Amino acid sequence: MGFAKLSLKGRALKYLAQREHSRVELARKLAPHADDANDIDTVLDALEAAGWLSEARFVESVLHRKAARLGTARIRQELQGHGLAPEAVAGAVEQLRGSELERARAIWTRRFGGDAPTDATERARQMRFLAARGFATEVIRRVVRGGEDD
Repeated sequence: MGFAKLSLKGRALKYLAQREHSRVELARKLAPHADDANDIDTVLDALEAAGWLSEARFVESVLHRKAARLGTARIRQELQGHGLAPEAVAGAVEQLRGSELERARAIWTRRFGGDAPTDATERARQMRFLAARGFATEVIRRVVRGGEDD
């Protein structure tokens, strides 16, 4: 039995079996296969009531997959893009803030070997690298400055 013959609920469960999804993301994936938008809402409501679709599990999944590679700002942006409740996003951001310096230092060390930049050009390149991954400016300064001077 392939995807073509699945009901909306079956299709949604198949997506959820692969990984956690947000309600918005799952609705977007189901939309081409539904005759009516109300059908999607009904299926998603039933999945939430049964515990198959969980905003909290989705947030934890994103944190688990992305925290080692991205800064708090990038993860916040991704969570907001999934249409999550502001409280869930704020809770995740608060959880990440405590480890941002350690995560940034680990990424910087893997990428640049832990050696402080020798000139302004290299310092700017390293800072751009961390900024593009969503780390806070103060955290970037502390990491690129080098050493364990916390």
